[in-house]
Amino acid sequence: MELGTSFSASGVNKTMFLSNPITQKSNFLQNSWLNQLNFSFPVRKICSCRGIVKGSTISSLKTQEKVTEMSSNHSQDLELSSLTALCPLDGRYWGKVKELAPFMSEYGLIRFRILVEIKWLIKMSQIPQIVEVPTFSEEAQTFLHDLIDGFSMNDALEVKKIERVTNHDVKAVEYFLKQKCQSHPEISKVLEFFHFACTSEDINNLAHALMLKGALNTVILPVMDELIKAICDMATTHSSVPMLSRTHGQPASPTTLGKEMAIFAYRLSRERKEISQIEMLGKFAGAVGNYNAHVAAYPEINWPEIAEEFVLSLGLEFNPYVPQIETHDYMAKLFHSIVQFNNILVDFDRDVWGYISLGYFKQTTKAGEIGSSTMPHKVNPIDFENSEGNLGVANGDLSHLSTKLPISRWQRDLTDSTVLRNMGVGLGHSLLAYRSALQGIQKLQVNEAALMEDLDKTWEVLAEPIQTVMRRYGVPEPYEKLKELTRGRAVNKESIREFIQKLDIPADAKTSLLNLTPHTYVGAAAELANNVNEAIFLLSSPYLLK
Repeated sequence: MELGTSFSASGVNKTMFLSNPITQKSNFLQNSWLNQLNFSFPVRKICSCRGIVKGSTISSLKTQEKVTEMSSNHSQDLELSSLTALCPLDGRYWGKVKELAPFMSEYGLIRFRILVEIKWLIKMSQIPQIVEVPTFSEEAQTFLHDLIDGFSMNDALEVKKIERVTNHDVKAVEYFLKQKCQSHPEISKVLEFFHFACTSEDINNLAHALMLKGALNTVILPVMDELIKAICDMATTHSSVPMLSRTHGQPASPTTLGKEMAIFAYRLSRERKEISQIEMLGKFAGAVGNYNAHVAAYPEINWPEIAEEFVLSLGLEFNPYVPQIETHDYMAKLFHSIVQFNNILVDFDRDVWGYISLGYFKQTTKAGEIGSSTMPHKVNPIDFENSEGNLGVANGDLSHLSTKLPISRWQRDLTDSTVLRNMGVGLGHSLLAYRSALQGIQKLQVNEAALMEDLDKTWEVLAEPIQTVMRRYGVPEPYEKLKELTRGRAVNKESIREFIQKLDIPADAKTSLLNLTPHTYVGAAAELANNVNEAIFLLSSPYLLK
């Protein structure tokens, strides 16, 4: 539970939640509860301040004062929109990340709390020793399940209204459910078994795990897969396009453009698999993890076994040894893995940015778009820059989550509560970055002429194969002779061929070297690029979070 998080539901303009501005319902999932999100917030006044800019005129100062006064007078009346949102995910970028909202928003948290509370009541009705909660009829179970499936934005607002009084978010959920069920003849008799023997964290830890699992399996992982596939397609399409390598920024042995893309596809796929194999854990052991209240009420019941059955029934793995909270170690591992995926994508973004700078890629233009406010010719790699920037923001948030969450004073402190509310920030900026990278990839066109031009200028890269063949046939000091020929000197086709002609090596070996060019000296690069889909397929199962 977190203090001070409730807001007034009275007078709220229930404009639509899933739009930018907020005007339309979500249509990305079939679940009825996901398609009823009608949500807006009144925005509190943040601050108002005045300042005088050096060199300001009286007129400009009056204008500034007028704007400041207007901000101070009217900030209380502002409603959440794409223009007033403090976080760009809820404003400028809303259209690209809104699929996360049913899972990672306050609405999503409340909805999953409702699910856990109801499922726990149903579970208790199935425990023979708890005679006070008889087995529910089919009609009663349907009624309870309908509360989950039909949970609406109005329901969430009602929970927030109750929270204004309780100043406790989880207790508000319990009271909401009692209100909803008090008219039902069967369930009304067991209302006090809502939240039975539970601490708030029993409900919250399971809700958070379900939020994460839903967001990742439904939104994040599919977009990761789409990104990996797009890079795989680049690899196979350009598998045989030769490209000059650069190590330390200097010309190095040639590769192919496709093979360099295959590296990123394979790296991302490996990290994607790591993410999918992380077990999502849950606890349900009461106030300090010992089932104290459970045993006091029903000492004859094997509560650890019941708790494990319940957690497993939600599609989560069971953590049997906990204080008050689930210890968040799986979250730390999960967020670390997403950070690593993001780091690999930063590497990709920067490399592609560099290839665009070298002219290896051109970018398709869109009518009406502007690259620079003063330089009309500019076509900037903004998608890859946007991706890189958002990955930095995401990793900052996720890194804090992964290092902070496993640490809690004694049996529990509240620092994790406010931090957990920011899970959607890290995931949202990650999602935005993935989609920006995808958008950038779609604009890329290979400029083979630029690639060939660079290779034509760098015949010195053939020093490596020549000295290696010389070693095979026992020519003394091969490395040193090639170093003398190439290091710090202008090298061209003629000087390389002249050197080869003088070598005392078998004729067939000499012919092979004479036929070699910077464009053909790519080793097995094309084969590696063409085989990347098969390599990734071997990594790909299972591919959803456990």
